[in-house]
Amino acid sequence: MQVEHVPSPPLQAGEVRVQIEAALTCGTDLKVFKRGYHAKMLIPPTRFGHEFSGAIAEVAPEVAGWRVGDRVAVANSAPCGQCFYCHQRQENLCDDLLFLNGAYARSIVVPARIVQKNLLRLKPETDFADAALVEPLACVVLGVEDAQLRAGQRVLVIGAGPIGLMFVALAKHLGCQVSVAGRGKKRLETAQRLGADLLPSIEGPAGLEAVLASGTRFDAVIEAVGKPETWAAAVRLVRKGGTVNFFGGCPAGTTLTLDTSLIHYANLTLRASFHHTPRTVRRALEFIEAGVVRADDFVDGECALSELPLLFRSMAAGNRAVKTLVRVRE
Repeated sequence: MQVEHVPSPPLQAGEVRVQIEAALTCGTDLKVFKRGYHAKMLIPPTRFGHEFSGAIAEVAPEVAGWRVGDRVAVANSAPCGQCFYCHQRQENLCDDLLFLNGAYARSIVVPARIVQKNLLRLKPETDFADAALVEPLACVVLGVEDAQLRAGQRVLVIGAGPIGLMFVALAKHLGCQVSVAGRGKKRLETAQRLGADLLPSIEGPAGLEAVLASGTRFDAVIEAVGKPETWAAAVRLVRKGGTVNFFGGCPAGTTLTLDTSLIHYANLTLRASFHHTPRTVRRALEFIEAGVVRADDFVDGECALSELPLLFRSMAAGNRAVKTLVRVRE
């Protein structure tokens, strides 16, 4: 990873340029940094960063409804609106999702399709750092809906990273009883602050067996780690008739063996959620502007843009920060 000076491209029809005011680190970017690819979102060499907010700095002449100075949040993709999946209201599975990366920068050009479908106006009082959480929270909103979480349920979130913590915040807001199994002192403290009970980490056999031995089973289990062993553990920790959401994406080529008798005779529902839709992007901003999810609960560090390569090396080495705010202007 390196920081470069690159020319600002002229706007094409339908585009806007956004001056970035808040950019946040993301686990997906870390995975790409470590693994060298992301089959759907980006393949290096490429610009990084996709969680951001800012103010419009330039508008192409034919763009209607937007003007310089408008405060905005921007999702990192937009569906085509024409394919089979878009017609089924499964825009997250669109055959031609257009992705946007490059938020670790002073400005970014937003493509016309994203301007049309996923450029959102902020309230005057909405903090830019809060608004930068729209994209990951939109994915979590879809995951909560897929798992059909509702008040009174016992929910286990496996993983105390940013996504797991957002599941905690939304599940608590819905009135669920939430437990978290994860690692990292700061992250677990955040989970407790958001209202979760803590269980032993189940990323090792001892922790899993300790939870299983307690006899506790959950109405819904959210896997937010992305490892085959925690996918397998999630199935063992859900009650009969319960739901598992395999939210965490595992490395390409990994496989999983499941107990077919358990799945069948326990009448389990197994789901997997990917990405977001224009509707969940808007729902996410509603949660943020209502104060349900705030940057103060998730952003626990800052770094200058010039320090970004060093930051990602420290994250790859085990830095347990939840999210870091990247200062794009120094």
